[in-house]
Amino acid sequence: MATIPSLLKMRDAGEKIATLTCYDASFASLMDRCGVDLLLVGDSLGNVCQGQGNTLPVTLADIAYHTAAVARGNKAAVLAADMPFGTYATPQAAFDNAVWLIHAGAHVVKLEGCDWLADTVAFLTERGVPGFKVQGKTTESAERLKADALTRQDTGAYIM
Repeated sequence: MATIPSLLKMRDAGEKIATLTCYDASFASLMDRCGVDLLLVGDSLGNVCQGQGNTLPVTLADIAYHTAAVARGNKAAVLAADMPFGTYATPQAAFDNAVWLIHAGAHVVKLEGCDWLADTVAFLTERGVPGFKVQGKTTESAERLKADALTRQDTGAYIM
C-alpha cells in the first residue's frame, strides 16, 4: 500500500510516482490493480462528469461524494481530494472543509495557490491535515513553484 512516507521516499530516490485522476469506484479499482500510487479526485469532475464549462461550479459536496466513491474502490493508492474554489478562503474554513474530505476517505487534500496560503497550510498541518499540490509546467512557473514549495515547507507542508 502506498503511503505518504512511501511517496516521499520514492520522490527522494528519484522514482516515478504514478498519479491519475479518478472519479468513481470502478475506475479506482482498476487503477488499484494497475499499481497507481496516487489517485486524485479533482475539481475537473465539473468538466469531465458534470459537463460544466469550467471547474468553478464544483462544490465541496461534489468532491466529497466522488472521494467516498473512489475510496470504496481503492485499496492501495494514496487518495488526494481537491479543495474546490472558495473552500479555503480562511484557515478555519480550509480546516473544516478538509476534515469533511478526510471523513469521506481522502488521505490528503490539494490546495491551489501561492504565498497567500502559507498561513492556511501551517494551520492545516499543525492540525494534522496532509496536503498535496501539483503545478509548474513552464520554466517561470516551475521557479515560482519552487519558491512556493520552500515557503510551504517552512510552514509545515510535506508533500508537493
